[in-house]
Amino acid sequence: MKTIKDLKVTAILLVIVFSFTFLRATNAQETEVKIDTNEKKLVIDSIAKIMEERYVFPDKGEQMGDLIRNNLKEGKYENIEDPQQFAMKLTEDLRLVNNDKHIGVQYAPEMIAMIKKVEEDENNKELEEYEKRMNEYNNFAFKEVKILPGNVGYLKFNQFFDASIAGQTAISAMNLLSNTDALIIDLTDNGGGSPSLIQLITSYFFEDTKHLNSFYIREGDKTQQFWTLPYVPGKKMTETDIYVLTSRNTFSGAEEFTYNLKNMERATIVGETTGGGAHPVSRYIINENFGVQVPFGKAVNPITKTNWEGTGIEPHVKAERSKANETAYLIALEKLSEKEKNERIKQSIDWAIVGLKAKLNPIDLDEKTLKSYVGTFGPRKITFEDGSLYYQREDRPKMKMIPMNENNFRFDEIDYFHLQIIKEGEKVISVKGLYDNGRTDENKKSKE
Repeated sequence: MKTIKDLKVTAILLVIVFSFTFLRATNAQETEVKIDTNEKKLVIDSIAKIMEERYVFPDKGEQMGDLIRNNLKEGKYENIEDPQQFAMKLTEDLRLVNNDKHIGVQYAPEMIAMIKKVEEDENNKELEEYEKRMNEYNNFAFKEVKILPGNVGYLKFNQFFDASIAGQTAISAMNLLSNTDALIIDLTDNGGGSPSLIQLITSYFFEDTKHLNSFYIREGDKTQQFWTLPYVPGKKMTETDIYVLTSRNTFSGAEEFTYNLKNMERATIVGETTGGGAHPVSRYIINENFGVQVPFGKAVNPITKTNWEGTGIEPHVKAERSKANETAYLIALEKLSEKEKNERIKQSIDWAIVGLKAKLNPIDLDEKTLKSYVGTFGPRKITFEDGSLYYQREDRPKMKMIPMNENNFRFDEIDYFHLQIIKEGEKVISVKGLYDNGRTDENKKSKE
């Protein structure tokens, strides 16, 4: 969503927002900087006026303005000298009225100086290069794209940049994943962003055009609709099972993406309840030190006729953030195995299920049992080191053996291979390599 009137400022802000924590930390260290009474009054009067005129709910905006003005009169900000603490306190007080987590007062002189520099010189090439370099360095927040065993795709990205600058990266990711049978989209660290990228990515999941979401805008009393695109570059994934991972840090635009797919019954949501922010925002500069982020509209889902503001989105399958990925992965594999008709492919999926279940439910073997497996088996060798078994074949890298049960072991380094210990009674006589394509090979024990 375009959150700043000036498009060039919007682009720069997308870069700066990534650095916002750093800027706050930097400024917080400048203990010699103090805020005086006059600046406090200026900031409060300005924010109160903006809230009254711009906040999505006029009555709540008036309450916010009245609250912080009264607090100033009653001396509640009198003892605050640190500008960062002042910004945090104002944010806390404003949110008391409507618990709107999109509201935020920021003390960020470096950010504001950069924005003003952009406004003063629209053709500033130095800032354009800075923006371009930062966006590319962060890969537009796309962090990981891979295909897991069982032909399950995994995509993690941490912000919805505007499609005008991040679209090609998103298209490349979707094309790489286009032949997967299930797709896990990890939004556990995604704090939101532009509906244009939500629109682009979601368009890969539907054949026909679908109404995704609308935004009611207070100014002008108007509504803006967002629909899937009739065309996207590459193959669509209309039959692919979709799983979205969420956490309490999943917020704003990331919640819109999740909410849309959940209510369209197009994805299974796995993880934690999301943060609960459904309002598009504008950012306003107060002076050279302070700015404020103000929600100016609200999301209206075409199915529910409401949104997730203040409540967050409940997942279909609840799981701690640290376990959400593996939980979704196992659900995906079991569903794929159940419906797969090709026996060779089914065998590969079931192989992945066995390995994942072993990872989710680790077992420990006693030292005596582990040491009984030590020995040389033709080109294969098993050693006991630091309480664990290690496997090595000829001059290949040594790998730690992770027990799946008493006689079978897996390896973190390779997912297509397991090792089975063959025994006669209590005596180890050989080891057998097991492969995900059904092939096996066995080597007898040659020496201890």
